[in-house]
Amino acid sequence: MPEHREDAAGTLDDFADETVASHASLSDDIVALIDDGKTYIEAELAFQKTRLAFAADRGKSGIMYGICAFAVVHLALIALVVGLIFALSPLLTAWGATAVVAGVLLVAGAILGIKAKNRFARLAEAYKEASE
Repeated sequence: MPEHREDAAGTLDDFADETVASHASLSDDIVALIDDGKTYIEAELAFQKTRLAFAADRGKSGIMYGICAFAVVHLALIALVVGLIFALSPLLTAWGATAVVAGVLLVAGAILGIKAKNRFARLAEAYKEASE
Protein backbone atom coordinates (compact mmCIF):
# COMPACT_ATOMS: atom_id res chain seq x y z
CA MET A 1 0.00 0.00 0.00
CA PRO A 2 1.47 3.40 -0.99
CA GLU A 3 2.24 5.89 1.67
CA HIS A 4 -0.04 8.96 1.85
CA ARG A 5 1.34 12.45 2.38
CA GLU A 6 -0.47 15.02 4.49
CA ASP A 7 -0.44 18.70 3.57
CA ALA A 8 -2.45 21.78 4.58
CA ALA A 9 -5.39 20.87 2.31
CA GLY A 10 -5.65 17.25 3.43
CA THR A 11 -4.49 14.02 1.84
CA LEU A 12 -3.69 13.66 -1.82
CA ASP A 13 -6.41 11.00 -2.09
CA ASP A 14 -8.98 13.50 -0.78
CA PHE A 15 -7.83 16.02 -3.38
CA ALA A 16 -8.13 13.45 -6.17
CA ASP A 17 -11.64 12.46 -5.03
CA GLU A 18 -12.74 16.12 -4.97
CA THR A 19 -11.32 16.71 -8.46
CA VAL A 20 -13.18 13.73 -9.91
CA ALA A 21 -16.39 14.72 -8.14
CA SER A 22 -16.20 18.36 -9.27
CA HIS A 23 -15.65 17.37 -12.91
CA ALA A 24 -18.20 14.62 -13.08
CA SER A 25 -18.94 15.03 -16.77
CA LEU A 26 -17.24 16.63 -19.73
CA SER A 27 -20.63 17.24 -21.34
CA ASP A 28 -21.71 19.21 -18.23
CA ASP A 29 -18.62 21.38 -18.60
CA ILE A 30 -19.34 21.97 -22.29
CA VAL A 31 -22.96 22.92 -21.56
CA ALA A 32 -21.78 25.32 -18.83
CA LEU A 33 -19.23 26.82 -21.22
CA ILE A 34 -21.89 27.36 -23.88
CA ASP A 35 -24.19 28.97 -21.32
CA ASP A 36 -21.39 31.26 -20.18
CA GLY A 37 -20.68 32.19 -23.79
CA LYS A 38 -24.34 33.05 -24.40
CA THR A 39 -24.40 35.18 -21.26
CA TYR A 40 -21.23 36.97 -22.35
CA ILE A 41 -22.63 37.67 -25.83
CA GLU A 42 -25.92 38.99 -24.41
CA ALA A 43 -24.05 41.27 -22.00
CA GLU A 44 -21.73 42.49 -24.75
CA LEU A 45 -24.67 43.26 -27.07
CA ALA A 46 -26.45 45.16 -24.31
CA PHE A 47 -23.27 47.13 -23.59
CA GLN A 48 -22.76 48.00 -27.27
CA LYS A 49 -26.39 49.11 -27.64
CA THR A 50 -26.02 51.40 -24.64
CA ARG A 51 -22.74 52.72 -25.98
CA LEU A 52 -24.30 53.42 -29.40
CA ALA A 53 -27.25 55.23 -27.82
CA PHE A 54 -24.85 57.37 -25.77
CA ALA A 55 -22.72 58.20 -28.83
CA ALA A 56 -25.80 59.04 -30.91
CA ASP A 57 -27.10 61.37 -28.20
CA ARG A 58 -23.79 63.16 -27.85
CA GLY A 59 -23.26 63.15 -31.61
CA LYS A 60 -26.59 64.86 -32.27
CA SER A 61 -25.86 67.69 -29.88
CA GLY A 62 -22.31 67.98 -31.22
CA ILE A 63 -23.56 68.23 -34.80
CA MET A 64 -26.10 70.89 -33.81
CA TYR A 65 -23.42 72.98 -32.08
CA GLY A 66 -21.16 72.56 -35.11
CA ILE A 67 -23.88 73.71 -37.51
CA CYS A 68 -24.64 76.72 -35.32
CA ALA A 69 -20.95 77.61 -35.10
CA PHE A 70 -20.61 77.33 -38.88
CA ALA A 71 -23.65 79.58 -39.37
CA VAL A 72 -22.31 82.24 -36.99
CA VAL A 73 -18.85 82.20 -38.61
CA HIS A 74 -20.48 82.40 -42.04
CA LEU A 75 -22.50 85.42 -40.99
CA ALA A 76 -19.37 87.07 -39.56
CA LEU A 77 -17.57 86.55 -42.86
CA ILE A 78 -20.50 88.05 -44.77
CA ALA A 79 -20.41 91.05 -42.44
CA LEU A 80 -16.67 91.38 -43.07
CA VAL A 81 -17.19 91.35 -46.84
CA VAL A 82 -19.97 93.95 -46.65
CA GLY A 83 -17.80 96.05 -44.34
CA LEU A 84 -14.91 95.87 -46.80
CA ILE A 85 -17.17 97.03 -49.59
CA PHE A 86 -18.40 99.96 -47.48
CA ALA A 87 -14.85 100.81 -46.41
CA LEU A 88 -13.51 100.76 -49.97
CA SER A 89 -16.49 102.57 -51.53
CA PRO A 90 -15.16 106.12 -50.89
CA LEU A 91 -11.89 105.15 -52.57
CA LEU A 92 -13.14 103.04 -55.49
CA THR A 93 -16.88 103.77 -55.78
CA ALA A 94 -19.48 101.20 -54.75
CA TRP A 95 -19.10 99.16 -57.94
CA GLY A 96 -15.32 99.26 -57.83
CA ALA A 97 -15.22 98.15 -54.18
CA THR A 98 -17.67 95.33 -54.96
CA ALA A 99 -15.55 94.23 -57.92
CA VAL A 100 -12.30 94.27 -55.92
CA VAL A 101 -13.74 92.35 -52.95
CA ALA A 102 -15.51 89.84 -55.21
CA GLY A 103 -12.38 89.42 -57.33
CA VAL A 104 -10.17 88.76 -54.29
CA LEU A 105 -12.70 86.23 -52.96
CA LEU A 106 -12.91 84.48 -56.35
CA VAL A 107 -9.12 84.25 -56.61
CA ALA A 108 -8.88 82.91 -53.05
CA GLY A 109 -11.66 80.40 -53.79
CA ALA A 110 -9.91 79.26 -56.98
CA ILE A 111 -6.59 78.78 -55.18
CA LEU A 112 -8.25 76.80 -52.38
CA GLY A 113 -10.19 74.72 -54.93
CA ILE A 114 -7.01 73.87 -56.85
CA LYS A 115 -5.26 72.89 -53.62
CA ALA A 116 -8.20 70.68 -52.64
CA LYS A 117 -8.20 69.05 -56.09
CA ASN A 118 -4.47 68.31 -55.78
CA ARG A 119 -4.94 66.77 -52.33
CA PHE A 120 -7.76 64.54 -53.57
CA ALA A 121 -5.66 63.55 -56.59
CA ARG A 122 -2.82 62.50 -54.28
CA LEU A 123 -5.27 60.53 -52.18
CA ALA A 124 -6.61 58.77 -55.26
CA GLU A 125 -3.03 57.93 -56.37
CA ALA A 126 -2.28 56.46 -52.94
CA TYR A 127 -5.28 54.14 -53.23
CA LYS A 128 -4.37 53.19 -56.80
CA GLU A 129 -0.85 52.18 -55.66
CA ALA A 130 -2.29 50.21 -52.73
CA SER A 131 -4.69 48.24 -54.94
CA GLU A 132 -2.07 47.35 -57.54
